[in-house]
Amino acid sequence: MAGEQLDPSHLPGVWATISNMRHQMDLLATVTVSGVLEEAYFALQVIHARWQYRISPPRTTGHPEFEQIFKARVNCSEYFPIFILLLWVAAVFFHQAVAVVCGLLYLYTCFRYFLGYAAAAQGQLGPLYASAWVLWMLLGLVVAGLLAHFLLPCCSPWMAVLVQPLQHLSAW
Repeated sequence: MAGEQLDPSHLPGVWATISNMRHQMDLLATVTVSGVLEEAYFALQVIHARWQYRISPPRTTGHPEFEQIFKARVNCSEYFPIFILLLWVAAVFFHQAVAVVCGLLYLYTCFRYFLGYAAAAQGQLGPLYASAWVLWMLLGLVVAGLLAHFLLPCCSPWMAVLVQPLQHLSAW
């Protein structure tokens, strides 16, 4: 409301809450920023290849090495929004440390895929399948965390028995 002043006695509590939130999400934020930096690296590689092979935007065809680098970047970038969404939801509803490990593994497999595909398009199915497997694993964590979140408040005894293993995983 206009004219009202914030009571300074409440500020220490507000800053403590913000600090606590930062400590709860610090690893997750680090993986997120690492992913953004990885995407920036991929984009810089495309820019460098454009310069090296004299291919002006918006063209996406030209020298075969440029095309491989461009396709590798596109292939990695198209799953990035899905990765970020699954990473954050898995961390919030399942467990931050497990989601962070999966996130680091995903970033590593994408990097290996990019480097391999940029060198030779054939034979890069291993890192591609590994990154897809990590995304499915993150999706499994999301589903488990959301099921535990929505089903734990239920009073039904048989539902509590079904959800108990998920509750133990979520508390870990």
